[in-house]
Order: sequence, then structure tokens, then C-alpha cells
Amino acid sequence: MGLKGRDFLSAADINAEEALNLFELAKQFKEKRRKKFESEKPLKGKTVAVLFQKPSLRTRVTFELAVHELGGYPVILTQSEVGLGQREAVKDVSKNLDRWVDAIVARVFAHETLEEMAGWANAPVVNALSDLEHPCQALADLFTLWELWGGEVRRRNLTFIGDGFNVAHSLMLLCAVLGVNCTVATPKGYEPKEQIVRKALELASKSGSQIFVTNDPIEAVRNAEAVYTDVWASMGLEAEAEKRRRDFEGFQVNAQLLKHAPSNVVVMHCLPAHRGEEITDEILDAPFSLAWEQAENRLHAQKALLEEILGG
Repeated sequence: MGLKGRDFLSAADINAEEALNLFELAKQFKEKRRKKFESEKPLKGKTVAVLFQKPSLRTRVTFELAVHELGGYPVILTQSEVGLGQREAVKDVSKNLDRWVDAIVARVFAHETLEEMAGWANAPVVNALSDLEHPCQALADLFTLWELWGGEVRRRNLTFIGDGFNVAHSLMLLCAVLGVNCTVATPKGYEPKEQIVRKALELASKSGSQIFVTNDPIEAVRNAEAVYTDVWASMGLEAEAEKRRRDFEGFQVNAQLLKHAPSNVVVMHCLPAHRGEEITDEILDAPFSLAWEQAENRLHAQKALLEEILGG
């Protein structure tokens, strides 16, 4: 059956075989695009609504291009146009879109909004970011490491430094699915949600990977082959920014922290970056930074995902 017609709300919604299949497909899309080869059009005649309750650069560009390059028609909808949950109930928006489009991609504040949309729409719903998860980002991130590590990610070591929020959640889950060892280091009080940790540990027990949560960034990077960070105050949490700067002291990814990591470590960031806060210019712009590769790979991974969900 594969992913055809399925929702993708969580990084745990796919298994290892499905994830690796998406990576292989993303690799093909990437190679064809770089060689200027004309891609196949598996979404010809299909329409995808891309709904933004929260604005974005990478999500907007990569999903719109992905649908277009696959031969489909993207309908971009902003919160000011739709008023999701304000001008019109989530239920009603979902039931309307379900009559018109073949899939719904939504970037929202509350994860419950996505679950409600999926509950009312027969069309598959894709999570383009919520307060609980960012599974498309994790898909691109693990694809990036899969490429770097020659197609073998099992037992490799990824460390996330920062806020145990949506990006960290999806990374933990997809690492656990794929057998990647994942360590998340946060200040006290900013650890990942307990239900996500429990789910990651459950998945890791099957894949053989290890999942750790710690409050010690130095210990967290000692065996890291990749060190990942994200902003300390995500969109919607700006009022906490000053407090978070104080709380996250010592959790900046900088040259001093990376002295404790293996010499061949790579650095990752999902962007946008608050340069000088969670990461320094020196590290973000270093040759071993994968941030720009991750951003490019959002396009290829999402093309693979959309083809698997909608193609054929």
C-alpha cells in the first residue's frame, strides 16, 4: 500500500522501510533537478492546498515548487485569507477543501488543528509544522545525513542542542524509527514532552537505537557525529525571548562547545537562525555546516513525500 492516501502528521507515521524509500526517491529528484532533467509529472491533474496559519520562507517555497515541479497545482492560502479557526471553523475549512483539492498541507500553531483537519477531510493532510512536530523538516534532515553517510544511518550519533520543542520531537521520533542514536540536550524545564520521549523509546527498542535526554550540552556532544540546533524562542514564543536567552546560556553551538565533539562533526540548523544566539556566524557559515543542504533537501524530500501520497 505504501503511503498512498495517508496523512503525515508525525515523524512516527512512517516506518524505516518507508523512510528509506522516500530518501531514495528524494535522491533521484535531486539528481534530476541538478542536471536540469525534466521531472516526471506524477501529480498531473492533482491540486494541493498549502495553508499557512504561520508564515514561512522554506516551507512556502519548497512546497509550492514541489507541487508545481511534480505537475500539480498548488493553491497557497494564508491566515489573513482563510482565518482558520477564527473567521471559519477548522471543521468547515476542512470540509470545504476536501471537496476541491487532492491533499492539504498545513502549517499551524496547534497540533490539534491538524488532527481536527485530518478528522474531517478525506484528502490526506500533511503537517508542514505545528507546536508539537515538524516531520517534513526531520525527513529532510535525516535524508541529508543519509546522503552524507553513504546511505547508512543506523547506529550513527545525532545530538540536538536547544529547546525540546517541535523540531527536536520529530528528530527524536524519526531517529528512533531509523535506528539513529539521538541525544537531546536542553536547559532544565525545556526538555521534550514526556509522551514524545516515551514514543521515541518505544520505537528505539524495536530499531536498536538509543535515545537520551540530558541537561549537559558538553556531555551530549562528546560522541556526536552531527550537532543540530534551532532557535531558542520559536514563532509564537517571542514574549519569552529574553528569559530564554538567560536560561539557554551555555547551550550555544559555538567553537568552544564543538571542542568537546569529534573532529569530524557536522553542524545542522533548520533555519531561520538567530545568529549570535543559538549558533555563531563562525559555525553556521563553516564548511562543515549542513544548514543550506538541509534547506535544499526540504524540496526533494517533500517531492518524494507528495509523490508517495498522491502519485499514481
